[in-house]
Amino acid sequence: MSQIVAHEAPGLGRLAWLVMQRDLRLAWRRWDQVIQPLLFFAIVTMLFPLAISPALDELRRIAPGVLWVAAMLASLLALESLFRQDVEDGSMEQWVLSGQPLSVLLLAKTAAHWLLAGLPLVLMAPILGAALGMPQSVWPVLATTLALGTGALSVLGAIGAALTVSVRRGSVLLALLVLPIEAPVLIFGARAVDLAMQGESVAGPLNLLAAMLLLFLSLGPFAMAAAMRISVES
Repeated sequence: MSQIVAHEAPGLGRLAWLVMQRDLRLAWRRWDQVIQPLLFFAIVTMLFPLAISPALDELRRIAPGVLWVAAMLASLLALESLFRQDVEDGSMEQWVLSGQPLSVLLLAKTAAHWLLAGLPLVLMAPILGAALGMPQSVWPVLATTLALGTGALSVLGAIGAALTVSVRRGSVLLALLVLPIEAPVLIFGARAVDLAMQGESVAGPLNLLAAMLLLFLSLGPFAMAAAMRISVES
């Protein structure tokens, strides 16, 4: 926070970079919170062969849905604490009163969250996909859909986190608010991977995922800022 105050009128790019840099540095001190979603992603994915069938053909058929559901839940796991620390130590109240564009600050925090929680999921997904029998030719499509999808999930989740940040044990309420809205992202993401496994064109679902991400990036920061002001002032 001191870095931001030290500059009287930083540009928006500089302002966003300072927030992201601060969050990334703090993440190194709480590395266990960064690892938890990755472990959850791996464990949930590996439980399906035990619950359904170890047959590779069966696992290959359900792999797109399994990976996407696990990734969505793992992304949600890291969202509950996205803004809570800043609200509890008073930093968020200072941001609201600082006169700086709150939407930019919150979007920068969301981008840092994606780098810490979303990007590792994207990089880990092909390894888990291989364990489920997914062909190597599908890995680029899987990574692309998850990159677009986890970005959209991070923005949607950040709006929900801003709404529930002042609620004690708001993780359940956050899940109830966010999961129904995230369903289209899950549907199109899993569908694109499934089409790639069948050798068909994935342009339609990928374009829809990209469009949703752009829409959320355009409107999401303003929704986050409005929700955060309500939470801080209540």
